[in-house]
Parts: sequence; C-alpha cells; structure tokens
Amino acid sequence: MYTTLISAADLSEHIHQPNWIVVDCRFNLADPGAGLRAYLESHIPGAFYAHLEEDLSAPVVPGKTGRHPLPSVETVAALFSHWGIGPEVQVVAYDDMSGAIAARLWWMLRWLGHDAVAVLNGGWPAWEDAGLPTEARIPSAQPAKFIPHLRPEMLIDADRVEVIRKLQEYKVVDSRTSDRYRGEVEPIDPVAGHIPGAVNIPHPDNVSSNGQWLGPEALRRQFLEVLGDTPAGHTAFYCGSGVTACRNILAYKHAGLGDALLYPGSWSEWIVDPDRAVAIGG
Repeated sequence: MYTTLISAADLSEHIHQPNWIVVDCRFNLADPGAGLRAYLESHIPGAFYAHLEEDLSAPVVPGKTGRHPLPSVETVAALFSHWGIGPEVQVVAYDDMSGAIAARLWWMLRWLGHDAVAVLNGGWPAWEDAGLPTEARIPSAQPAKFIPHLRPEMLIDADRVEVIRKLQEYKVVDSRTSDRYRGEVEPIDPVAGHIPGAVNIPHPDNVSSNGQWLGPEALRRQFLEVLGDTPAGHTAFYCGSGVTACRNILAYKHAGLGDALLYPGSWSEWIVDPDRAVAIGG
C-alpha cells in the first residue's frame, strides 16, 4: 500500500490493475478550465479528472467561507463511489504542480478514512519525461460503495486556531510563500499578512527544482528546524484556501512525523471576520 508518494515507474507497473484508480487533479487558479482541457487532450491511462473547485470544494459562501471550502462528506463519498473507490482500492493522485493540488485529494481521502492513497512524485511532467503511455479516452467508471469513516480530529476551525495560536505548546504554520506570509504581496486575497503567532514553512520548499519531492530525512530536518519538538497533534497547517497546506501535511507525513492538523478555511476564511487579528512582517 502506498500512503504518501509513488514514483512514475512504480505506478506504471500497476496502472492496469483493477484495484488501482488514478485521478488527474491538474488545475490553474488563473484559468479554472485549463486542467480539464489538458486532461481531455492527454492523461495517464484510465485516469479520472477531479476539478478543484467543482469536485474537491463546496461553493463559496461570501462573507463566511474561504475560497475553497470543503464539500460535505455525503458529496465526497458519492464522488468517490462513482469513481469506484472501494475499501481495497489504491488511489494515486497527480497534477502538474508537484502535488500542490493533488495533495488536496490525498488529504480528503484520508480525512474520510481511506489510507491507500498516494501522490505521484513529480506529477504529470515526470510521467511524460519517462516516456510512459498516455491517452485522451475518458474511462468508464465502475462504481463501488465508498463508506466514509470520518476523522474529525484531522482538522480544526477558526475558533480553535484563535485559541492555539496563543499557546506555546502549539504551532500554527502558514504554508504560503514567505513574501505572502510577511504581507509584502498578496496576489489573491483582499487582505495581506498572516495569522498572528503563525510560523512560516513555504510549501514549494518540499520539492527540488526538477519537481521531485525531497527525501524523508531532508523534509524532516526542514520541519524540525522550525517546529522543534512540537508533536503532530499540536501542529496545524494553513495556506490561502486550504489546498496547498495539504502539500505540507503530506510532506510532514512522508517525513515520518505523523498526522498534522489542517485549518481548511485558511487565510481566505480568517480574513472574512474583521475582528480577527492580522500580522504583518516576519
């Protein structure tokens, strides 16, 4: 069973096995239709397509939610059932951003109790670079019964973040790039800055320049340098909208550090309430 990352070579050996399901998660925030267009042009054989905003998120409620709120358990379970994700199925998610989007699906499956899920190391570029087969055909689904086993302990809400951000024994981690964390730039959300008390571990630092993930030991050193001996259950990650924070949670898990928490609403939800404090600087 693969539970964090899988190589293109390893995936290619299992691609045609009936108990393996691949999901293409390519998405571009600036062009929400780009991922589907790319999928229809070419994808890993047998892969289904998951749209970040239509499949892996609920509709935004202005003034209440962040940009990518989690969908209901019932909605997600119906989608997973349609794809054919039963209890013995190995799922592999990929994108073209070294897991920045695919990690959202990885996290959601684990949130609903399905541990046999991994992200393709290097994503679509690694698959193409290896000269592995592709196709444009949309696969026929073989539905199964996905039975969710909800793990509510994997996430926290804004009220809980407000409490733990002031406690020394907890760490709230901003997963965005350092310039966004410091409030020097904000290309997406209407307010710049970060949650007061949060530390910064940018999610792009989990991968090398060639798009491959760092090894477990390198990732472990990277996290421990900032988090020290804070345990996984006291470590909560957020980002702009609860998507790329999952990439940090995946890296944290791959490093052997355990299951950290996610604040799904993240920065875009935090700032809808003007009474919540905002910090600027490092």
